[in-house]
Amino acid sequence: MLKTGKQLRLRRLSLAGDDRHLLVPLDHSVSDGPIVPADKWDDLLRALVAGGADGIIVHKGRARTFAQDILKSCALVVHLSASTSCSADVNAKVLVADVEEALTLGADAVSVHVNIGSDTEAQQLADLGAVARSCDAWGMPLIAMVYPRGPRIEDPRDPALLSHLANVAADLGADMVKTSVALPIERMAEVVANSPIPVLAAGGPPDGSDLVEYGTAVMAAGCRGLAIGRRIFSSPTPAALVSRLSAVVHGGSTELSHDMRMANYSTIVAGVA
Repeated sequence: MLKTGKQLRLRRLSLAGDDRHLLVPLDHSVSDGPIVPADKWDDLLRALVAGGADGIIVHKGRARTFAQDILKSCALVVHLSASTSCSADVNAKVLVADVEEALTLGADAVSVHVNIGSDTEAQQLADLGAVARSCDAWGMPLIAMVYPRGPRIEDPRDPALLSHLANVAADLGADMVKTSVALPIERMAEVVANSPIPVLAAGGPPDGSDLVEYGTAVMAAGCRGLAIGRRIFSSPTPAALVSRLSAVVHGGSTELSHDMRMANYSTIVAGVA
């Protein structure tokens, strides 16, 4: 029997019930600007849900704008960190929301971004620790997005460095870590083996190479899921792409049927009552 709110919410992040996750970050509208026209947001979200995304990641204000029926079978993750491309230091992430706000929005999890090697690493680590404390108090899952970025990083794809980052996330209280992928990709298995918590592979190859092949490789290396934003929301057919990635993450058919996803979600939500 599940006994804690955190366990119940973690189940909602894997609606196939296999503890694997396909998350779509959409927080880029703060860092880089609009990802779709304002009147196309609901269409994009419906496409992601229809394709089989387990969860979407957005900032608190954006979460208030959704049509109420959209996330009936998709988890909501509220991102608590921000910076913009206009900043003097784009790697300096600051907290712009808290766990309590995410709870009022019905969030299933929160995420925090930390750039190891940046000039403001110390404050970002302190923020991660503080959020983890609040997450434990409220039973809220925490996804740490920890990246090797800044003037002190020589090789951001080094498996030893990425293993260090995964342990930073775990030791400071995160339930999952999203981080960069080692090169060659096969060496991501070393990162997974060294991580006490599930590892989600970030992004995807920016060179336009096949995203499904990339996802297949990182899942074969032992990652527990994918967290891909830009390559999905910029696709001309996001629902079809998400469906293919969902098959990679969860195995089996190209996607869970709508009825199956709704049944799984209803079962999980019933545990909260």
